[in-house]
Amino acid sequence: MSAPYPYDLTPSDGPFLGLVALQSDQTIESDLRRMLPSGSELYVSRVPSAAEVTSENLAQMERHLTQAASLLPPQVMYDVVGYGCTSGTAEIGVEVVTRHVQAGTRTRAVTQPVSALLAACDTLGLRRIAILSPYVAEVSDTLRRVLAEAGVDTPVFGSFHEAEEARVVRIDRASIEAAARDLMRDAQVDGLFLSCTNLRTLDAIKPLEDALGVPVLSSNLVIGWHMAGLAGQALVTGPAEAFARGRLFEKPFSGRAI
Repeated sequence: MSAPYPYDLTPSDGPFLGLVALQSDQTIESDLRRMLPSGSELYVSRVPSAAEVTSENLAQMERHLTQAASLLPPQVMYDVVGYGCTSGTAEIGVEVVTRHVQAGTRTRAVTQPVSALLAACDTLGLRRIAILSPYVAEVSDTLRRVLAEAGVDTPVFGSFHEAEEARVVRIDRASIEAAARDLMRDAQVDGLFLSCTNLRTLDAIKPLEDALGVPVLSSNLVIGWHMAGLAGQALVTGPAEAFARGRLFEKPFSGRAI
């Protein structure tokens, strides 16, 4: 039997980012890998989620959040862990999500699309936004109430009225852009939010901003921006060809964990 070979260990500089994505989500992980700066370490866990989006099903995820977070590599101290569900965060509550994630893993900060959206609106000075969602009004009403309580009004709302996640992920960019342009016709708002981490919106951001003349945000855009910023990494340093950045990236990061 030969002696063991010697070896050296490579340094682990990070930043280290964790993501708790929905079991049904086929979009957020690939979007974040496109957005995050070179050198970021992103580890992903999944939380059980129903195939159909309802208020009841969203609330059920709370029971599994701590365990899902605990399945991230445990030897890592994370700079930020994100929970990838906009409507789920609104239904469960920001503080409750944070508590469950911190109970499952070691992290300096926790975020999700709701806090990230509020931070982005604060950065851009947005107080009245339109929302385009895949889901019916019942699911989005809670999100709109949470935003209103934080000082962001949503007087304009439109939806594809689709509850099945397997269909949401297949809504094409042309349909998203057409719906957004129609929703924003004569709308008296400061910006537009494309809600849902499973909706494929990243490549629609810049074309819509050019067409509408206002900032356009999406669930994955804001959570990626917030995670990178909280970890001390500016997304503007990422590969320029990865995605066409919108107005959010024209300003220095000033977000915070909310």
